[in-house]
Amino acid sequence: MNNDDEQLARPQFSLPAAVLLERRPATSRWQDFVWRATGITIGDTSESDSLQLVREDGDTALFLQGGFKVTLYRDECESYYYNLVSDRPRAYVIAHVDDANEPPQPFRVSMSFDEAHAYLEGEDEIYDVDVPAELYRCTEAFLLANYFPEKKTKRKLRDWRGGSEATGA
Repeated sequence: MNNDDEQLARPQFSLPAAVLLERRPATSRWQDFVWRATGITIGDTSESDSLQLVREDGDTALFLQGGFKVTLYRDECESYYYNLVSDRPRAYVIAHVDDANEPPQPFRVSMSFDEAHAYLEGEDEIYDVDVPAELYRCTEAFLLANYFPEKKTKRKLRDWRGGSEATGA
């Protein structure tokens, strides 16, 4: 087992990441811009943890914000598994949005739909983006090293009047 395999077999594994944010003009008279996360990049972005302009094309601008880590946990493996085998695997950028005209403040990047959904119920903004190939491969390797699906069994119905088990239809 080489060093990379040993890291993937640990209870958690992290990759450095950055978030791409897009700003477009709004069609509403109550706000000037619409912001959304359009993607993530994987790699060392430690020097870019503030919003940096990448490209400006007319009224549309693309920004990069680094300093994130995509961390995979063993207890989230089932969620990662169903994400990867779906028709369209997604990564989730979780952000605070205080003012519609201000950029969102991403604070977490996750491969787990369950985790993203929990933050959504807390009124945070969730952006689903394409999964970069490197992150897909690392998540897949993490699952192969750490996920052992349990066979689902159908529970038997119980006859509560007589106390014996009844077979379900």
